[in-house]
Formats: sequence, C-alpha cells, structure tokens
Amino acid sequence: MNDRERVQLEQTMYTIGLCLLGAGVLLLFIGQRLPSAAAALWSVPCMFHAVTGLYCPGCGGTRAAALLLRGEIGASLWYHPIVVYSAAVYAWFMVSHTAERLMGHRWRIGMRYRNLYLWLALAITVVNVAVKDFALAAFQIDFLKILDGMYF
Repeated sequence: MNDRERVQLEQTMYTIGLCLLGAGVLLLFIGQRLPSAAAALWSVPCMFHAVTGLYCPGCGGTRAAALLLRGEIGASLWYHPIVVYSAAVYAWFMVSHTAERLMGHRWRIGMRYRNLYLWLALAITVVNVAVKDFALAAFQIDFLKILDGMYF
C-alpha cells in the first residue's frame, strides 16, 4: 500500500470513527432514558452457547462493553479482553488523528494503519475463547458466570 492509499484509508477510518462515536453517544443516551430497553439488549442469549454448551468467539462481549462503559476495566477484561483492546486502539487512533488535523497535518502524529492491529485482535479473540472453552469442557469452570452475581 503506497502513502496516498494509506492516507485515504486513514481518512475513511477517521470518518467511520466519528460516526461510531456519534452512534455510541446516541446508544448511551437511549440506555439512560430507556433502561428497560438497554437491559433487554444486554440479556440476549448466545445461541451457539445454548446449543453446544461452549462459548463462541463473541461470548461475553456485550457484558464486557457494558462494564467498560461503567468504568469497570478489570471486569471488562475478564469477560472479553477484545472490548478493552478495541476501545484502546480506537481511542488512540481518534485522539492522534484529531490532534494531527488540529495542527493542520504539519506533524504526522496520527496512528498509522497496520495489519498487525487486526492480527492482535484475532489472537486475543482466539486465545480468549480457547481458554474459556478448555476450562469449561475440561474442568467445568464457567468463567463468564463467576462474576455475573457481582455485576449483573
């Protein structure tokens, strides 16, 4: 990928990031105004887990997002570490690109796109589901139920 393509990709990603920020603020507003609707959203069961008894790669993600929004970073990491990783990469990207834009692109301080970030996300997800499914299948340890009584 040449520099021009990379700049175009990063501009597109920045625009999408701003849209995600707007959608997130809207969802937080709706969650505050309609707590019963938000509670129903958080309680949607995983069909893969219901059928197989094992976790899917996304199991725990909704609870992790809810906990992260409440400021419970450790608990969010416990339920699904990809949520905290994604939030950190998103924040780093958006803050650095906003700063670059505010400086008129004089300094290239914006986080540059690398496939490595996606490979790390994939690795985090695979390790997360492998550890949780192994503990569940081999030792009947249900990691997602351990903290449920404390937070949900």
